[in-house]
Amino acid sequence: MPIYDSSSESDNEITPRGKLFGRQRPMHAILGGGKVADVLLWRNPKVSAALLTGVTTIWFLFEVVEYNFVTLLCHISITAMLAIFIWCISADYFGWKRPTIPQLLSDQAAFSEVVYFFHWRFNQFLQKLLHIAGGNDPVNFFLVIISLYVLSVIGSCFDFVNLLFIGLVSMETLPYLYTRYEDEVDYHAGQMTRRGSKVYKRFLNKIPRGTVKEKKHS
Repeated sequence: MPIYDSSSESDNEITPRGKLFGRQRPMHAILGGGKVADVLLWRNPKVSAALLTGVTTIWFLFEVVEYNFVTLLCHISITAMLAIFIWCISADYFGWKRPTIPQLLSDQAAFSEVVYFFHWRFNQFLQKLLHIAGGNDPVNFFLVIISLYVLSVIGSCFDFVNLLFIGLVSMETLPYLYTRYEDEVDYHAGQMTRRGSKVYKRFLNKIPRGTVKEKKHS
């Protein structure tokens, strides 16, 4: 259990214990509250581990082995067809059960939920971005500008496949780590937000303001 020392603050103010980004709902509800949220929060460890392993394998084949997309797709299809063929022949010979399409792949509702989740999150992102860009949240405005600049610098150092891989891995690991260390992250985020607000207010106070002359009534 972390111990927070309030004496380290020069003004002895208490750091607000609000949630990160002012959220009021649990992380599972923010992520959609369905199968996608269960995967991202590792409530279904087998599926989450399989997804992370698959993404890492694809990145390894593209970046390390330097496979071409068409070549990789053809080789995967050939390997899958040979494996299914051998499995079916062995099943008929030994009396085993023939292979079937996994329920997760054949379930139309699962794919619809994934598409809905990303569409919903994209709309939420646009609404939040427009809200911040309109000057309604000055602290987050500067944080977003700095974050986008840092992201642009990072993007110039990686190609698209590496950047996509980092994004997918972050999407599957950061929500889980946040829910596990939620109190610590919220505490330090509250400190940073309060200090950012102080810097912003000091910046505004340093801006010279002209005196407003009263109109003379005749």
